[in-house]
Amino acid sequence: MNTPNKGEIRRPEPKRELPLLNERIRDREVRLIDEDGGQLGIVPTREALTAAREKGLDLFLVQPDATPPVARIMDYGRFKFEQEKRNRETKKKHHVVDVKELKMRYKIEDHDYQVKVRSAHKFLHDGDKIKVLIMLRGREVQHAGLALGLMNRFAGELKDLAMIDREPKLEGKTVIMILSPLAQKGRPVAPEAKTSEL
Repeated sequence: MNTPNKGEIRRPEPKRELPLLNERIRDREVRLIDEDGGQLGIVPTREALTAAREKGLDLFLVQPDATPPVARIMDYGRFKFEQEKRNRETKKKHHVVDVKELKMRYKIEDHDYQVKVRSAHKFLHDGDKIKVLIMLRGREVQHAGLALGLMNRFAGELKDLAMIDREPKLEGKTVIMILSPLAQKGRPVAPEAKTSEL
């Protein structure tokens, strides 16, 4: 374990936002809501805290910016647990769309081409986007028309599963096309994307 030198400046720890709960409530009076959601009116904070303690619950400041602030009598531990559980459920249902890359040459053999089509089928079924690249080397740039034709053939074979996000286009020495999966029943397509290469 390293001890800091005397001349070394230590960075202060970031402040954790503690919930405005029980004794941390500094306001003189609050608009009180009981555990069943009933309005109890404006009461001094000490009385509200005593009422919460008698029921074995916490006093939680729900709206600190209101005038007067709104406080609720509740089981804060249970509230926090249920909130985290809801967040976990939301994360589980959320699908992040990857952008998968498929690289080809315009002189690709038919078997290799079919392997790329099968890979594209798998990616689209998983709900991922596909970035298709055809690399052209040297004088192959003169045959960009063949590469564009291959791209259109590739998009045609996947028309039942995908729509073209970006038409095939020659950029420098590379022909690029982006395909997005069509929305399938029961699975919406998420807008976020992170890139990975095949």
